[in-house]
Amino acid sequence: MAEPLAEQTGKPADGEAEDGGRSGVRNGFGVAGVVVFLVATLAAILLVMGLSKRLARETIPELAEVPGGFWTVGAALGLITVFGATAGLRAASLTTATTRLTRAWHAVLTAVCCALAFGPFLYLLSGLRSKNCRSSDCAYIPGTGTAFLTYAVSAGLVGWLLYRWNRARAEERRAQERERVRRLRKKGKGKSRAARRR
Repeated sequence: MAEPLAEQTGKPADGEAEDGGRSGVRNGFGVAGVVVFLVATLAAILLVMGLSKRLARETIPELAEVPGGFWTVGAALGLITVFGATAGLRAASLTTATTRLTRAWHAVLTAVCCALAFGPFLYLLSGLRSKNCRSSDCAYIPGTGTAFLTYAVSAGLVGWLLYRWNRARAEERRAQERERVRRLRKKGKGKSRAARRR
C-alpha cells in the first residue's frame, strides 16, 4: 500500500529513502577517506624531505675529506643522476609487461631510478643557502657550490655523450636494416608476390 501511495504522491518509498541515505553516507566516508589519505601522504612527504635535508646538511661537510674533495663528489653525483635517468627511461619504456607482478616490478624500478636521478640534485641543493632564512640551519655550507657546479657539468656532458652514442647506434641499426632490405630486393626476395610473378 505504501508503494502505490508513494508513486501517486511523487515521494520515494521508505526503501528508496534508506538506499539514498546509505549512498550519501558511503560517499561522505569516501570523501573523508580521500582527504585523510592526501593529508597523510603530504605529511609523510614533508617528513621525509625534512629528514633528508637534515641528513644532507650533516653529511655534506664531511665530503671534503674525500680524495679530490667536492670536485670528485660533484662528478660522482652527476654520473649517478645520468645513470638513474637512463635506467628510468628504459624501465618506463618496457611495455611488454603482462602480469600484475611484472608491471608492479617495472613501477618500483622506475621509482628507484627516478630517486637516483633526482636525489643527488636535491642532496646538493640542501647545502645551499635557503632564501629568506636567517637561522644556521639554512646557512651556506662551504664547498657545496663547487660540488653543484661539477655535478651540473659532469651530468650535462656525460648525458650529452650518452645521447650522441645512442643516436649513432640507432642510426647504424637503421643503415644495416636498409642494407639488408636492399640485398633482399636485389635477390628478388624483397619484392611482392605479384612483382615476382611478372
